[in-house]
Amino acid sequence: MRPFSTHVTQPTPADRVRSILASAHSMTVVTDGHRREVHLLDGTGPMGHIHLHDPSEGVHGGQGARIPVRLELTDIAPTAVRERLRARVTLTGLLGAGYTHDAAESTCMEFGQALLEDADGRTYITLDELHAADVDPIATGEAGMLTHLVDSHSELVPLLLRLVRPRPDRRMVRALPVAMDRYGITLRLEYPVGHRDVRLPFPTPVTGMDEAGPRIHALLSTARRSSHPNSLLT
Repeated sequence: MRPFSTHVTQPTPADRVRSILASAHSMTVVTDGHRREVHLLDGTGPMGHIHLHDPSEGVHGGQGARIPVRLELTDIAPTAVRERLRARVTLTGLLGAGYTHDAAESTCMEFGQALLEDADGRTYITLDELHAADVDPIATGEAGMLTHLVDSHSELVPLLLRLVRPRPDRRMVRALPVAMDRYGITLRLEYPVGHRDVRLPFPTPVTGMDEAGPRIHALLSTARRSSHPNSLLT
C-alpha cells in the first residue's frame, strides 16, 4: 500500500478499477460468441471468482487452444442523478477452458488489458498497476452511505454546497452526492441544460469504513463556519 500524499485528492484510474471490481454485484462475461450476465451475490466481487495472472506465468502451458474472454462491468451512481453511469470497466484475456461461474472455485484468466472509460476519457491499466493499486476502504459501503445521506439527511446537501468553488449560480436546479471515496465526496450540480461535478476533499484520507462519517461531519462543520449565506444554498 502506498503512503498517502497531501497532494492526492482522488483515486488513480487503477484504484478506481480495483474498487469497481471489489464492489460490483454483477458483470457480463463475453466468450465463445455468447454474452452471459453473472450476478455475484456473495459479496466477494468478480475478483473473488477470477484470478488474473501475467501471460509470462504460463499457467495454461501445455493445454490446448485458449479461449478469448471479455468481462464488462458498469459503475452506476447509487443516487438518482442525471446520467447515472459513472464508468465502464472492460477486462480482456484468455481462459484455459470455458467459463463457468462456480462460487466454490476460482477461474484463472490470462490478463490481456484493462480499460476504464469515464468522464475523463479512456485509460488503459496494466496488470502491474492493478496489483499495486488499493481497493478503496469505503468502496463496498459507498452506495449505502450516499443513499442514507439523501434519504435521511437531505438538508445537509445544501449545507455542503457552501464549500463549492466557484459557487453554484442561480441556474442550478438540484444538487446530489454522486460519489464518495477515501479522498472526498463528489456532488453533481444539475442545471436546466447539463451538469458539473465538484469534489469536496476530506481533511485527511479515510483509512477505514468507520472514518467516513467523521470526515463528512468535518466537512459539515467547515460549511457551517462558511460566511457566504445564499438563498440558493440554504
